[in-house]
Amino acid sequence: MNDRITARSVRVVADDVPADVYPTDEAIKMAEDRNLDLVEIAPNADPPVCKIIDYSKFLYDQKKKQKELKSKQQKVVVKEIRFGPNTDEHDFEFKLNHARKFLEEGSKVKAYVFFKGRTIVFKERGELLLLKFAKELSDLGAVEQLPKLEGKRMIMMINPKKK
Repeated sequence: MNDRITARSVRVVADDVPADVYPTDEAIKMAEDRNLDLVEIAPNADPPVCKIIDYSKFLYDQKKKQKELKSKQQKVVVKEIRFGPNTDEHDFEFKLNHARKFLEEGSKVKAYVFFKGRTIVFKERGELLLLKFAKELSDLGAVEQLPKLEGKRMIMMINPKKK
């Protein structure tokens, strides 16, 4: 930028200046006459390409664009629902209603069966419970990960369906 440009001559690009090769001193003077900055765009070109712009406004616009892109990103929220291998029908329905609410909000649901102590013997019961859970929520969500045993937990992920 401006005095930090070391090349002897540069190709200048601007709105009101014909695109041509100028000595660096002359290009800087042209930028100063317009109260703007000479900014090097392509330093590896021969001769280097420079543009006459308001550098602080350029930085401001860049930050504004990045902020706008960041605000448009969606943050993924994961809600967890815990079952035991011997979960009763009423408890199952209660947790199913919570999961429905989470999926309608657009959150992912991580349902897991926690095996405590010797209940690890009932792996099949836990898997059937999770598959039943997924089947009940099939209208609102799609299964991302089928039930998988990880240590003392059998985990299943459900994504909300797009509207």
